[in-house]
Amino acid sequence: MTRRKIVNINENLCNGCGNCIPKCAEGALQIVNGKAKMIKETYCDGLGACLGQCPQGAITITEREADAFNEAEVHEHLKTKTAALTTPSQNSQPLLKPQWPIKLNLVPVKAPFFENADLLFAADCAPVAFKKFHDFMAGKRVIIGCPKFDDARAYAQKLTEIFQQNNIASVTVVHMEVPCCTGLKWAVNKALESSGKKIPTKEYEVKIGGEVIEL
Repeated sequence: MTRRKIVNINENLCNGCGNCIPKCAEGALQIVNGKAKMIKETYCDGLGACLGQCPQGAITITEREADAFNEAEVHEHLKTKTAALTTPSQNSQPLLKPQWPIKLNLVPVKAPFFENADLLFAADCAPVAFKKFHDFMAGKRVIIGCPKFDDARAYAQKLTEIFQQNNIASVTVVHMEVPCCTGLKWAVNKALESSGKKIPTKEYEVKIGGEVIEL
């Protein structure tokens, strides 16, 4: 070990938004159990490219005893990570690069994973109520929410900013067969109107019995 500068994450401040992850070119950071974590000291160069990305101020640079930065290990780590993301398993489509978080209240407004994305906006009950929900997820970026317990107007405002600041290719809305859940589609429609964007949309409703219909 050597005394050097290295990233420090205050777990009490971190809310798991994931803004820091894309900025870590060495892949030293991951979201684990809802918190940003350094997965290995040798992957962190201590330069702090992730530093200004945390809205909670949870990331700082500290000087302490740590394993030395190892560029060769980073290279192998990134090569393995890339292979895992781009090599499709049998009977599956190529995987997308990681996205985290997925709750609308937590996702960043501007993020690389939103660029040219087919977006799936789903009720957070849908994955449980509909056993083939993952069929909707193929090739899409996912955000979830519940307009019964959150403010649909806040959803519309957040979606407006996402639509304005990213090139979203399409939006698919999946909601439950209850009146409050249609607030997801209302939020999307309001956001499209406010953003001035014309984005193709589809809407699906999960029935109480588990079947799905396109509206």
